[in-house]
Amino acid sequence: MPNPAAAMLVIGDEILSGRTRDSNLHHLAGELSRHGIDLREARVIPDRHEAIIDAVRALASAHDHVFTSGGIGPTHDDITADSIAVAFGVPIRVRDDARALLEAHYARTGQHLNKARLRMARIPEGATLIENPVSAAPGFSIENVHVMAGVPAIFQAMLASLLPRLTGGTPLHSITVRINRPEGDIAGPLASIAAEFPDLSIGSYPFVEQGRYGSYVVLRGTDRAILEAAEVHLRNVFGEDAA
Repeated sequence: MPNPAAAMLVIGDEILSGRTRDSNLHHLAGELSRHGIDLREARVIPDRHEAIIDAVRALASAHDHVFTSGGIGPTHDDITADSIAVAFGVPIRVRDDARALLEAHYARTGQHLNKARLRMARIPEGATLIENPVSAAPGFSIENVHVMAGVPAIFQAMLASLLPRLTGGTPLHSITVRINRPEGDIAGPLASIAAEFPDLSIGSYPFVEQGRYGSYVVLRGTDRAILEAAEVHLRNVFGEDAA
């Protein structure tokens, strides 16, 4: 049975403008690979209701899971939760359990749960909360869409809370071999190796170092024994050029 397929939706004008560098996609891809969920697609969209609604509907219909980051904070431009509610045709309101989490957090930190912060307790009807051990404001899952914060530390903590309750498949393993030859020289032998190991994904990534061209060959697969056999074969083919 194939692994579940996933997409990521990165939401935020600050990402598209270049003011903020996204690191959540990189983190998500690695964690999903280890969990046996295949990340197949990623989109970056602005903080616009229609853009979020359209993207969520399209991605949710095409993948087993959709992970979003950004737009669930306390300010007026944090519109992700409202847009998700519209996308699924459900109402959104301040939920008692989400409010209780925020009240306890702000009481511990000596701050006040004001109207702006209370926005983070607004959850679409039917959603399941995603724990946020960093700042308490929860994310949520509704059907196959998992909505999380954009701040990397919080996104990572939410994802760690979420993944244990998702059904994964077979984890993906990888081995990287450095070949001290340019891509044009290794393309033919690499194609032959790929044909001999059809269950593996084999990619070539060129580099230049001190004026010399080389390639990193990455072997990916779910069966560790096949992966290691392919590595041995690769090193035998390229001999001393395989570092």
